[in-house]
Amino acid sequence: MEEADLIRREIGDIILELTRGDISRQQGFDAVVNAANAELRIGGGVAGALHRAAGPGLEEEARAIAPIAPGEAVLTSGHALPNPWVIHVLGPVYGQDKPEKRLLASCYREALRIAETEGFQSVAFPAISTGAFGYPLESAARVALGAVLGMVPELTSLGRIRFVLYDERALRAHAKILDELMGAEEGQTPGPSGSQPIS
Repeated sequence: MEEADLIRREIGDIILELTRGDISRQQGFDAVVNAANAELRIGGGVAGALHRAAGPGLEEEARAIAPIAPGEAVLTSGHALPNPWVIHVLGPVYGQDKPEKRLLASCYREALRIAETEGFQSVAFPAISTGAFGYPLESAARVALGAVLGMVPELTSLGRIRFVLYDERALRAHAKILDELMGAEEGQTPGPSGSQPIS
């Protein structure tokens, strides 16, 4: 990974990173987040990459806690991944699961709450719902980053949060929106309801 592909910001006691890469190859993170399907089975995109890297044990373990609903998060071990844990979330299908913004924000918040409950120090997210589920990239980035920034005051164990993005376009979109959100809040502490209202 080239340094140009890693954007880092300090927000309170949290290091927030944006990078281009493969969610299944994130060394040094306690947990990675799976953009799962409702049945927590192997699929395409992020779910396919994580399941293939983790091996069949991940699907076997996940089967016992499926199905999950949009906005929910559950935890399994990481099996053959370089991460001890996987947090599975079900993002909204754009135009189908309503209200999309609230459900998408819930994915990030619930994943962070699990990470905090478990005492994790680091977690890596994909851009949830922006692949086959059709959520427009910039809109999803605004919801995602707003939800994460809004949780910062509640985080005590987490010190590092990374967004692992598929390509340069996604990286630049997230970087632009992160700068906008941080600029809008300059001199303010993000509130627990998020950087921007999620309706």
